[in-house]
Amino acid sequence: MTTTDDASNPPASPDQQRGPTPEQGSGPDEGSGRRKLSLGALGRDLGLVVALAALLVLGVVTSGERFLSVSNLMVVLQQAAIIGVISIGVTFVITSGGIDLSVGSVMGLATVWASTLATQTMAENSHWIVMVFTAVLVGTAAGTINGIIVAYGKVVSFIATLAMLVAARGLAEIISDRRTQIVQADGFLDAFRGDLLGIPVIVWIFVLVAVAGWFLLNRTTFGRRTVAIGGNPEAARLAGIKIHRHTVMVFALSGMTAGIAAVMMLARTTAGSSTNGYLYELDAIAAVVVGGTLLIGGRGTIVGTVLGVLIFATLTNIFIQNNLSISVQALAKGAIIVGAVLLQQRFAARSRSS
Repeated sequence: MTTTDDASNPPASPDQQRGPTPEQGSGPDEGSGRRKLSLGALGRDLGLVVALAALLVLGVVTSGERFLSVSNLMVVLQQAAIIGVISIGVTFVITSGGIDLSVGSVMGLATVWASTLATQTMAENSHWIVMVFTAVLVGTAAGTINGIIVAYGKVVSFIATLAMLVAARGLAEIISDRRTQIVQADGFLDAFRGDLLGIPVIVWIFVLVAVAGWFLLNRTTFGRRTVAIGGNPEAARLAGIKIHRHTVMVFALSGMTAGIAAVMMLARTTAGSSTNGYLYELDAIAAVVVGGTLLIGGRGTIVGTVLGVLIFATLTNIFIQNNLSISVQALAKGAIIVGAVLLQQRFAARSRSS
């Protein structure tokens, strides 16, 4: 028999059992929770800034004053720019709880497709923007395919993007016949190989993409939904978020950034090749994880990703300046990645216990 208390206090619904949904507030504790989150993010970013400053000091000590010369710093920024743009897209995917292993191959495919004789002829007869549009379209299409396979095909993102990694690289080899395609469109090269206020154009592109990515993740519904899906997909679904459609959009965004990076690669190397972007996906994931984005999803930081990219670019430059082997570089990167993951696990354990 149902008592009066039972009637006035019915069992909690699934939404209530999971706490506030992503579209709802959390009452009086919401402000304090957000303050704790912002303070934690600030602490992580300050730690990355300190690490970057320490690397700069190390570079000066080991390589002398030439390390801080304007020309060398521009080299570091150009090295960081291409992988940085890719990392922005990967940040969204990992924040949503997925992974994208195909961005390097997709970038290579986009460079090949945008530098074919047919594409360059169209660019010369009309406008160089044709090459940009082609690269971005190829990247976005590949990312959309990834998203459809993951969202509607119910394939784990690791497997889906691994398949795209292989397929995109193979298609690039078929299109180029395993040959390097030289960019000869003068308008394209003039637009992207120059400087603006003494800073290379591709660095400015990185800055613009980073700012746009920060705004999208932190100041829009799209960003909030991305975080919500990564944190608790079922709660996000119950809150009315169309998870499948959003997943497709997130992977399409990752592919689009790979296409933008392809434009930057063509500008920097003046060559489209199926080998472009080789293992870039690993560098991007490493920068994202070191930057503080959780591998399990639910938390992402564009500022941290940018700092992570700069840390790895600076570290690589130090190794090159001191003539250290690639094997030593790989060993150091591996140690940094493991350390970052261990710190993530420690912070996650503290947040659960608090």
